[in-house]
Amino acid sequence: MTQATESQRGILLSEAALQQVKLLQEQQGQELCLRVGVRQGGCSGMSYMMDFEDSSKISEHDDIFDYDGFKIVCDRKSLLYLYGLMLDYSNSLIGGGFQFTNPNANTTCGCGKSFGV
Repeated sequence: MTQATESQRGILLSEAALQQVKLLQEQQGQELCLRVGVRQGGCSGMSYMMDFEDSSKISEHDDIFDYDGFKIVCDRKSLLYLYGLMLDYSNSLIGGGFQFTNPNANTTCGCGKSFGV
C-alpha cells in the first residue's frame, strides 16, 4: 500500500467531484473510500470502474490518494492506465454525473465511460 503526497497524486479530483463523493459517503454513514479502476470491456476496449468500499478492504497492492481525509484507492495495474486522470462532476440534466478525463486514452467512447490506449 502506497500513500501519495499531494504533489504525487495520480488521480485528480475537481472540487465539484470531491464535494459530491463526500456527500455520497456521508449518506452511506460508514468509513468508506472510493475505489477507481479499469476493466476490460466497453465500446472502446476498457471501461472505468468507480465504487465505494469499506476502507478495511484496502490492500498492500493499492495506491492511496488522500483528499482532506477522503481516500481515493486504485490498484497498481489500473493506475498504469489512469495516472493523471481527472475526475470531475457535473449536475447538469444532460451529460451530468461523474466525468473522466484521461490523458492516457487514445480513443474514448461518446458515453465517456470507456476508452482505449
